[in-house]
Amino acid sequence: MLNAEVTALRASQPVIAGDDELRDALEDANLPTLLAALAHLTGEDKWLHGEFQPTRSAPLDDNDSGGLSPAAQREARTAALNVLTEVRDGQRQIPAPPTPDEALRLLSLSLRETVPDDYATTMAQEAGFQARDIRWRDGRPSSAESFRALVIGAGLAGIAMARNLAQLGIEYEQVDKHADVGGVWWENTYPGAGVDTPSHLYSYSFAPNPQWSRYYAKQPEILAYIRDVADDTGVRNNCRFGCEVISAHWDAQDAMWDVVLRENGTESHERYNAVISCVGILNQPSVPPYEGMDDLRIPAFHSARWDHSVDHVGKRVAVIGTGASAMQIVPALAGTAADVFVFQRTPQWVVPSSNYHRDLTRGSQTLMSQMPYYAAFYRLRLTWLLQDKLLSTLHRDPQWPHQDRSINARNDRIREAFTQHITTQLDAHPDLIAQTVPAYPPYLKRILMDNNWLQTIQRPDVHLVSNAVSALYQDGVITDDGARHRVDLVVFATGFHSHRMLWPMDIVGARGRSLRDVWGDDNASAYLGIGVPEFPNLFMVGGPHTAIGHGGSAIYPAECAAAYIAQILVRMIEEQWWSIEPRADITEQYNAEVDREHESLIWTHPGATNWYRNSSGRVTINTPFRGVDYWRMTERPRFEDYVIAKSSAKDVDHG
Repeated sequence: MLNAEVTALRASQPVIAGDDELRDALEDANLPTLLAALAHLTGEDKWLHGEFQPTRSAPLDDNDSGGLSPAAQREARTAALNVLTEVRDGQRQIPAPPTPDEALRLLSLSLRETVPDDYATTMAQEAGFQARDIRWRDGRPSSAESFRALVIGAGLAGIAMARNLAQLGIEYEQVDKHADVGGVWWENTYPGAGVDTPSHLYSYSFAPNPQWSRYYAKQPEILAYIRDVADDTGVRNNCRFGCEVISAHWDAQDAMWDVVLRENGTESHERYNAVISCVGILNQPSVPPYEGMDDLRIPAFHSARWDHSVDHVGKRVAVIGTGASAMQIVPALAGTAADVFVFQRTPQWVVPSSNYHRDLTRGSQTLMSQMPYYAAFYRLRLTWLLQDKLLSTLHRDPQWPHQDRSINARNDRIREAFTQHITTQLDAHPDLIAQTVPAYPPYLKRILMDNNWLQTIQRPDVHLVSNAVSALYQDGVITDDGARHRVDLVVFATGFHSHRMLWPMDIVGARGRSLRDVWGDDNASAYLGIGVPEFPNLFMVGGPHTAIGHGGSAIYPAECAAAYIAQILVRMIEEQWWSIEPRADITEQYNAEVDREHESLIWTHPGATNWYRNSSGRVTINTPFRGVDYWRMTERPRFEDYVIAKSSAKDVDHG
C-alpha cells in the first residue's frame, strides 16, 4: 500500500511551537485554508458558514483574507490557536483524515464553489488522506526474484516510478545520462530559472514539502527538493549516473529487452523484462539552423545548456525567443548586462500573479509543517483552482463571432483582462503595447507568468526586437529587415524537440520495426500515453498526450502513470506472464478519441501554431482530458485492453 506513510503524516503532525510563535504564524494564514482545517479539527461546520464563509477565490489570487471581516478573522485565528495549543499539550486528539467525500465538501465550502463529486478519491489521494493502493495479492511472490526492470531517467517522473518499484520489492535499475537526479531541473540552470506552477502543487503527493521558501520556487530549491526525495526514498542508491540508453531491441524468443547502454564512453548490453521510459519531452534542445551559425566568433548556447564560464556582466546579450525560458532569463540579466536584445517572433500572453515573487513567511511555513491538515487543504485548493477548472473554458464555440481574437465568450473576457494588464503596465510605451499584445486567443499558446517581464522590456538597456531572426554573422544577429545587431553573446531560448519522443534512442519492437518507423519523426501516439502496440513490456511516464496544457502540475499525470505501470508489473509477476502490450484496436480507438476531443479545443484553432502541434497540425503533446479523467483511466488497468502472452510467444490472450 503506497502513500500510507503520507496518510499517517497528515493525521499526526506534531505541534511543538510556543504560543507566541503559533499566534504570529496564524496572522500569516490563508483564511480559506485555515477554516477548512479548523472545521475538520473541531468537527464544527460553523467555521465555513455565516460570517466565516469565505468569498469565492480567483485562480491566481490566494484570497488570503477570505473576504472575512476583521472581527471574524480574529475569532477564527483565536479558535485555531486554542486548538493547536490543546493538540500540543495533549488535551485534544487529532481526528483521522477526512473521508474523500468529506474532504471534497470542506474544500468546496472553503472555495465557495462546488468541486464535482468525481474528484473525491483523487483529491483524497493528492492530500494524502487516502492511500494509493498498489499491493501484491498474497505478498511478494517468488517469481519476482527473476524479474528485472529498467527505468530510464531520474527526473521527477523517474523518481516517482522507481519509488513504486522499490516499495513493491520489484528489482529495477535506473539510469540517467546526467551526473545526478533532477532531469530538466538538473539541466536548466540559466539565470532566473524557476517553476511557473505553485511550489506546493509542484511536488509529490507522497512527499509534501512544508518548507518551500517561495510560492513559486526557483531552480536551486526545486533541485534540492528532488535530491531530498531521491535520498529519502532510497532511489538514488539504485541509479547509474552518466549512463545513457543507446538502443533497445525486443527479443521475442526470451521475452526480454536487449538494451545497449553507454557509460564512460564504453557500451554494454543489459537485458530486462520491462523497460520504462521516464525521459519526458523537454530534454533535447532545438536550435534553428540559422545561416551563419558556423561563422560565429562569439559564445552562443541554448538556454538548457547554459555555459556558466561565460560572463554576461557588462556584455551585449542577444536572447532569441520570448517563451517561458526567455521570460525568466531576460529579467535576470537586465541590469547586469550592458544591453539585452530580445528577438521576438510571436508575442506571448502574460498574466499577473500576486504570489509569483512572494516569499513564504516563517509563519506560513510553521502552519504548513505543524497545523494538521492545513498544508493538505492548501494543496487541494491549488489543485482545483489551477488545474482542471480551466479546461471547460478552452472549448471552441463555433457560433462565436470573434474567432480571430478568442474562441468563446469567457475566453474573450479573459483576453480583455490580460490585455488590460499589459496596457496598464505599458501605458507610457504605446509602441511596446503594439508589440506585446498577441493577436491570437489566450491559451492557444502556453500562458506565461509576468516575471516582471513588462517592467523589464521598458528598461533603456533592454531592446525588444519584433523582426524575425534570419541569420547570424560573426558578431551578432541579422533580422529579416536586414538590420545587424552586434552582440557579445547569443542565448537560444528556442525550445525543444518535444515531438521527437524517446529520441534519439533506437527502440525496436516485436515485428522488427523501430518506434521511429511507427511514429515518424513527430507523430507519437500511445494507449493512455503509456504503451504502444508491437512493443511488449515497454511503458512510458510522460508519453504522448499527457502534458497538462490547461494548467496544473506535471507531477500529477506522472504519478498516475507510474502507479498504473506498477500495477501492470505486479500482475505480470504474479501471473508469470511472458509479455503484455496494448491491443492495436483499443489503442486506435483511444487515439481517435484524443483527436476528436482536440478538434473542439483551443490548440487546434484554425491557423493556430504552437509547440503542441506537429508538422501536420495534430496535437501530440497535450492531453484533451481533465486530470481527474486521466486519473480514472489509469486508476486500475483494464487487462482486456491488452494482448497478453501468458507463458510463451505462442500462448497469447488478446483480451
